[in-house]
Amino acid sequence: MLRARLDSVALAEAVGVDVKTVNRWLAGRVPHRRTRAVVARVLGEAEDLLWPQTRPDLAAGGTATAEVLGAYAHRADIPNDLWTSLLLGASEQIDIAGYAYPFVLELLPDAADILAERCRNGTRVRLAFADPNCPHVAERDALEQMNGTLAGRIRNALSMLGPLTGTPGCDVGLHTSHLYNSVFRFDGNMIVTPYLLRARGYQHPALHLRKLSPHGIFSSFAEQFEQIWGSVTPYEQGLSHELTA
Repeated sequence: MLRARLDSVALAEAVGVDVKTVNRWLAGRVPHRRTRAVVARVLGEAEDLLWPQTRPDLAAGGTATAEVLGAYAHRADIPNDLWTSLLLGASEQIDIAGYAYPFVLELLPDAADILAERCRNGTRVRLAFADPNCPHVAERDALEQMNGTLAGRIRNALSMLGPLTGTPGCDVGLHTSHLYNSVFRFDGNMIVTPYLLRARGYQHPALHLRKLSPHGIFSSFAEQFEQIWGSVTPYEQGLSHELTA
């Protein structure tokens, strides 16, 4: 109100309420949703900054929970039709971060070609794989009791990228982050797989999320992806021989 140079009387007139109502707001009462929107517009501030308690991620059973469309006991329980519809339906942004996820490139016989075509049509694709040579991959391999096969799975997934490497609009990076979940984002939809101790990828539980709010659970995982992506080393197919060390 000070920045907008409005006192209680002026704000009450601008919003169309009694000045006593404004004073109650200042004392801590939260106005109705429609009124909050009007006040935010008059003051030139975001509604969630004026009333943080209305943020859905701070309210049990609010919009943050509504962002969960489905929950699966195991990633393997997710129908292939859902994966395929998310892949084919994305037109703006595809972000994936995990260790190795060759199954994504096996959803369709020409999945890599489809993604490459999407990139050429303006879709932004970012794929983050674990660096198969980093010590953390060996640690994860031992944790999941994979008997030394994880690095090979990553290299296999990278070998399946085909036309994606070098296609404008597609970026592939190698990370060395300790992951606690995998993230598969397709525009406003996302599959998240929280990791369980000693379980393998297909055994982890999975959540199907859709974005409803900038403060919901979807945005939390989207921000995690950005942090991981900020640490990746670009991968180039021509340098793939270095990954066999």
